[in-house]
Amino acid sequence: MSASERVVPEGARRRRRPTKQGTVLSERLIVETTLRLIGEHGAAALTVRRLGTALGCDPSALYRYFRDTDELLLAVADELIGRTLNSWRPTGDWRGDLRSLGLRMHADYVAHPQAAMLACARVTGRTHEMRSVDAILGVLRGAGFPGAEAVRIYHVFVDQTLSFAALDASTLALPVRAQELEERTWRETYAGASAGTYPHIAATAGVLVAEMSRSGYPAALEMVLAAAAGRLAHVRERSGLPGC
Repeated sequence: MSASERVVPEGARRRRRPTKQGTVLSERLIVETTLRLIGEHGAAALTVRRLGTALGCDPSALYRYFRDTDELLLAVADELIGRTLNSWRPTGDWRGDLRSLGLRMHADYVAHPQAAMLACARVTGRTHEMRSVDAILGVLRGAGFPGAEAVRIYHVFVDQTLSFAALDASTLALPVRAQELEERTWRETYAGASAGTYPHIAATAGVLVAEMSRSGYPAALEMVLAAAAGRLAHVRERSGLPGC
């Protein structure tokens, strides 16, 4: 029998007996444990054997909930999205709403850098992701963007957020010595660049070193929101509606 054939329908998944550690398996418990293990051990933690050990159960029991580790990864990715949505409420100010959602998304992924590197590029098709897509499109359509414009801006907004999250997460996931080396390179190599050889670096060294010590996402997000506002003004001008 294949792994996919062993998956049990959702309503029949609950174990009648607790695991060796006295807990009852559930999809949520497995996802939360996976997220913790990935944070501690990176991609190597995403194995049925390691999960079974952490949960105190036979690894084969996990197939009652997930067909394979890839399906489990999609559930982990969806869990991160759900955590963001649960802490965000739209206010009716489309720019403010997208700003707060983008910053929350970025922060929640960066808080789990190892998982972010595995999950940022995946499309889950699960409940939280679909809620997120619908909510963002709702904010944009509610602001007055036509369907095609709303989808295009949604695409740029989400891809930008996830790209920066993956980039920043990869930096945080580096060994401590590698992180310290990168910081020292900006602080010493770039700050001490010769004006004769690198005039523009030397002229902006103080600002450059300070800027490169933090994520570029907040500034990039503002640029996207400003560009979107320009598109909305153009749409309203063409339709004869008042400006933003």
